Amino acid sequence: MIRLQQWRLFDWVLFLDALWLIAIGIITIWSVDIARGTDGANGKKQLFALAIGFVIFAVASFVAANFYRATAHWWYAAGIAALILVLIFGTVIRGTRGWFQIGGFSLQPIEFMKVALVLAFANFAARQRHALRHFSFFLGSALLVAIPMALTIVQPDFGSAMLLGLFWFCMMLLVRARARYVVGLVALVAVAGMLAWFFVLQPYQKDRLVTFVNPAHDPLGAGYNITQSIIAVGSGRFFGRGLGLGSQSQLRFLPESHTDFIFAVIAEAFGLIGSLIVIGSFVLLWYRLMRMLTRATDDFHLFVLAGVLVMLAGQWMVNLGATIGLLPVTGVPMPLVSYGGSSLLSTLLLLGIAESMQSAKRGEY
Repeated sequence: MIRLQQWRLFDWVLFLDALWLIAIGIITIWSVDIARGTDGANGKKQLFALAIGFVIFAVASFVAANFYRATAHWWYAAGIAALILVLIFGTVIRGTRGWFQIGGFSLQPIEFMKVALVLAFANFAARQRHALRHFSFFLGSALLVAIPMALTIVQPDFGSAMLLGLFWFCMMLLVRARARYVVGLVALVAVAGMLAWFFVLQPYQKDRLVTFVNPAHDPLGAGYNITQSIIAVGSGRFFGRGLGLGSQSQLRFLPESHTDFIFAVIAEAFGLIGSLIVIGSFVLLWYRLMRMLTRATDDFHLFVLAGVLVMLAGQWMVNLGATIGLLPVTGVPMPLVSYGGSSLLSTLLLLGIAESMQSAKRGEY
């Protein structure tokens, strides 16, 4: 199961780039902690998560790709079970029952469901590789994603559910699903969206959508977060105000500054230059994953690598778009950078699996 000879094909650029982004995140989290008088509590927790994540990444990188293929259905089953259990035994945080509280730490099952979904989708697509444009694959893959989406909506965590839906939609484009299926899907989503507006969405979620269209609609209420985020990004100007010197992030004007809006803190502290460096680092990460994808020697490896790229890049774009007001605020963290042990662990696990896929041989079963 473990293939130590894979170290020769290990992508050190991807690993070091990910480590660099994690370091930026921890430094930024620590600066927010100090400003809020918590003595670096969140930063210490993130360092602890990094230590565990490094071990997970290393093991995942050197596990043979055939292990992931053989156990993909078990990953999916475990993820679904965790999402069901969290609805029964989970802790409610900010109105969402989506965490298991273990000692002083919280685990969010949906983060690990993302990993399970990537593997399960890849396994299903590889087995159906001659029927990828058939309705049977379209429907089967939709059900594969719909189950965790439904369980996530019940929590309710619409941001994560939206991300799972985005993952599936992008993968459908990748396999070149028939146009009539995609059009039908868009119509179905439109109808579901209208029904959700009247029967599912809570008032605060409706306010978020209205505020997305017009942030000035309620600048001190639903529009407060995004308004403060945009102010923070703009106040950094070209070179930034310096780490720990930004008014929006350090004086607590910007809520969730170490999680949902950590990029706004980075932009305020390091300015346009620092923001472009961070964005460039992510682009390099996506390029390395794309490079792995183009060199894939097996259908399963190809779909896993595509899934990892779509899942992480999609999450990054949703977070970045919300920070600068291009997308509604959903509570989705920025991969590797935002505070959150579950997010960091699942991201490192996905990157470790990607390392395993790119070093596997053709036809490895």
